Amino acid sequence: MSRRASSRLVGALLGVIALLFAAPLLWLLTAAFDAEAPLAAAVPSRFTLNNFEQVLSWETSLRPLWNGLLLSGGAAVVSVVAAVLCAYPLSRYRLRFRRPFLYTVLFATGLPITAVMVPVYSMFVRLDLVDSMLGTMLFLAATSLPVAIWMTKNFMDGVPISLEEAAWVDGASALQALRSVVLPLIVPGVSVVGIFTFINAWGNFFVPFVLLLDPAKQPASVGVFAFFGQGGLIAYGQLAAYSILYTAPVIALYLMVSRSLGGAFTLTGAIK
Repeated sequence: MSRRASSRLVGALLGVIALLFAAPLLWLLTAAFDAEAPLAAAVPSRFTLNNFEQVLSWETSLRPLWNGLLLSGGAAVVSVVAAVLCAYPLSRYRLRFRRPFLYTVLFATGLPITAVMVPVYSMFVRLDLVDSMLGTMLFLAATSLPVAIWMTKNFMDGVPISLEEAAWVDGASALQALRSVVLPLIVPGVSVVGIFTFINAWGNFFVPFVLLLDPAKQPASVGVFAFFGQGGLIAYGQLAAYSILYTAPVIALYLMVSRSLGGAFTLTGAIK
């Protein structure tokens, strides 16, 4: 009886948490099609597509979405490549300073982004990287790199080193073994790291807001700020429509890689 009661309690708590997460999504779906969208979720009083028509323009949504794809996609690629190259020696070799380095990387994951923005902005000014898409993309990749290194190292630890030793016997170098043996086996893990970096960069508001001055270069995460007018006047319908467009690339990315993420590491019989 106690187990049944505890399971029901856990189920009830999970249901409450699910409702808390579903409530904002319900408001987005109702307000986006409401001509007079209120702040609370309600059945649209007058169904309309005018909210999407007003935000579907190059300046309002398409250009910020494109900028966000460039920044987030570039940050994901740079972070994954750097994480793979850094995690491989940490996973395979007995380095003298491996443990202090890992602790340093772990400490870097706890630094709040607001605490480092002042020195970062000063560095960007000296290097003439303010209002640079490339500089902002590299910094977004650097902010996710510590967690990416830890995640990639854990995935590489699951690959038996015997597979690489067999490749070394056949004359492969370390980089060739990494490219031909290790990477194909950790594709699901690399996908997780890439999606994690992409989502972090896609939802980052503070970094591009500070480092990108030209409105034509700002991503969609900063474009949301334009719907909050002066004096507390907010176009809720347009904001909801823009938010749906803003979340669409992340959902599409997850759906495209969901099959690979669901697969386990198939190492059975690999050593033989």
